[in-house]
Amino acid sequence: MTFWDRITDFITRAPGNALSAMVEAIRTVFEGDPQLRRRVAFSVAIIALSAKMAKADGIVTQDEVQAFHEIFSVPRNEQANVARLYSLAQQDVAGFEAYAHQMANLCGYGGPNCMVLEDILDALFHIAKADGVIHEREAAFLQRVAEIFEIGEDHFEQILSRHAIKGDGNPYLVLGIEQGAPFNEIKRHYRKLVAENHPDRLIARGVPEEFLAIANTRLAAINAAYESIEKAQVRA
Repeated sequence: MTFWDRITDFITRAPGNALSAMVEAIRTVFEGDPQLRRRVAFSVAIIALSAKMAKADGIVTQDEVQAFHEIFSVPRNEQANVARLYSLAQQDVAGFEAYAHQMANLCGYGGPNCMVLEDILDALFHIAKADGVIHEREAAFLQRVAEIFEIGEDHFEQILSRHAIKGDGNPYLVLGIEQGAPFNEIKRHYRKLVAENHPDRLIARGVPEEFLAIANTRLAAINAAYESIEKAQVRA
């Protein structure tokens, strides 16, 4: 059974609005295969949390739908099942907080600033800002998800800046390094970030190949920030 067959099987068997039961089934079925469990849970988390976020501001725009497909390459023959899960998440009576806790337990590694959970948050940011603005309720949703995911305040500020939502894309904030640090230190830190966010590293930590656009958008922001600092150093 392929990865997509697994997800389709869970969606097909999910009764009514029993999204929470579906999440628990993922935990049980893949108990002996944490890597595959993480991949399936990661996909379900982004689809369902995207739906919950769309419900937060009450409007699903075409821009948000397009952004979803930019970071999630859904096979054409699976789009109906993805749409069903999206609808299931919006109808689920459970609040997004309880669901985010479940997904953190399934996808994460049990510590703060888990990169897998940051990958999910990055995808949600990409969708939220697609219409050109992150609405107040979406911002509150994202911040609360970050808290549940145990993403520290400083790290969250870095994510905000990476998406040019705070600090006007301050390159030092994007890289998560102190302004005025020696350039050699900045270069070492930059190379470390590039290595951590290489698509192969994302796959190794359980991100499905369908979501590798997350790595590309993040690396683009990291590279742009470093180039900005480097140019400033040359001018100085």
